[in-house]
Amino acid sequence: MNKVYKRRIIRPVKSPPTAAPVRRRNAGATREAILASARAAFARAGYDGVGVREIARGAGVTAMLVNRYFGSKEQLFAEVCAATMATPTILTEAILNSPAPGDAIAAALVEQTKAGAIPLDGFLIMLYSASSKRAAEIGREQIERHHHKVMTAALRGDRAAERAALVLSLVAGVQVMRQMIGLSALAKAEPRALAKILGSMLQQLVEGERPRR
Repeated sequence: MNKVYKRRIIRPVKSPPTAAPVRRRNAGATREAILASARAAFARAGYDGVGVREIARGAGVTAMLVNRYFGSKEQLFAEVCAATMATPTILTEAILNSPAPGDAIAAALVEQTKAGAIPLDGFLIMLYSASSKRAAEIGREQIERHHHKVMTAALRGDRAAERAALVLSLVAGVQVMRQMIGLSALAKAEPRALAKILGSMLQQLVEGERPRR
């Protein structure tokens, strides 16, 4: 009698799915991760060009968690703006307390806007978000609360608030025309010569109107 042999079929054993890495719950670290993601996103695309989900993905969290920590996209934007202004690069305490603040601001501004320099996050966020009515309102509130307040406090004499606002306007204007648009007369100017012209203008605003003889 012929024997019938049954072939034993060995099926491969599937490995259990690898679990995604779990972020340890650390409120401070999570909050900072969200702020960092939002700062990079707003600097790249402005307020209207970024959604909460994109910011959440960049931070490795859910959109629900972003709203839990910050309440809304508006509040998150306000905190990002405030964070950029808390660590200034041009209007620093050392520059504002220097013997000639106008000249110091001019030198820092010319250096910051030289060819190849990376634009400041705070400047890019304001520039790319200005077309949004709500973002512009939030930006104005934060500028008045931080940069303008600090600049005004550093000035003496009449019309300090107006003079401080003009200093901020000159700083922003040079960043736009020299660094973003690349206006030849500014982009190709000899740095020391440009800083001297700009410093004279800024120093006049810092000192205020000179008494007439």
